[in-house]
Amino acid sequence: MNRARKLVASISTLSTRRRTYSPSSSTFRTISIINSQTHHSSRRESFQPSSSAKPLCLRFSGREFSSGSSDTTSSSACWNCGSSSEKDAFLFCDSCRSIQPIDDSVDYFQIFDLEKKYELDAGSLEGKYKDWQKKLHPDLVHNKSQKERDYAADQSAKVTEAYRTLTKRLSRAMYIMKLNGKNVNEEETITDPTLLMEIMELRETISEANDSKELDQIRSQVQEKLKQWSDSFVEAFESQRFDEAVKCIQRMTYYERACEEIVKKL
Repeated sequence: MNRARKLVASISTLSTRRRTYSPSSSTFRTISIINSQTHHSSRRESFQPSSSAKPLCLRFSGREFSSGSSDTTSSSACWNCGSSSEKDAFLFCDSCRSIQPIDDSVDYFQIFDLEKKYELDAGSLEGKYKDWQKKLHPDLVHNKSQKERDYAADQSAKVTEAYRTLTKRLSRAMYIMKLNGKNVNEEETITDPTLLMEIMELRETISEANDSKELDQIRSQVQEKLKQWSDSFVEAFESQRFDEAVKCIQRMTYYERACEEIVKKL
């Protein structure tokens, strides 16, 4: 419990430091929070003492999201009747109502008829997701051809992927950056010594904590930091300070993974 209190204090200190953060002064690297007793070797990372000539840093494996854009429009016609529409059909052909194959030009925001921006109404997103799931339910397409049933299954998978991506702050931030043609590479290096100390202390605290109340306290603090960096991302993104937005995402990745590791222990 004393370790948790120290962690809360260190997180609060970082909250103050965030307000004076200068994007040009630091290079960040997100880190996967790993339970020291995990048996999944693919997610295990080792620490090596850094030499005196190099800054302390932590390395871990991550994903890289390449640039892309959803601004292209599809000109393909219905596979069944050959008709086309000015409005991109996502599920059904407007003319013959045949189920259509996945249209890769339709981005996740368009699927749910949402404005392409970071902040969104979670309730509206959930409601539209449930509506799509009803339309794509296997019982409603069982009398269709095998081709259309396959298309419906593909559509359902894309809707689910879109919903999961837009639901979380981190994945939504990475996706909207991708739509704006900006690469987000999680494989970076954290050189901020204060943050490095917090990372190592948090990993140790999560690994050793066995009390649910203590874990809830840690998670609450980590979620607050995730929210703060999410807000910073919004400011940077809307101001088109994309380099700073990328650094915010890298910080968000660290806190998101910490939350995930805590949930596994609860």
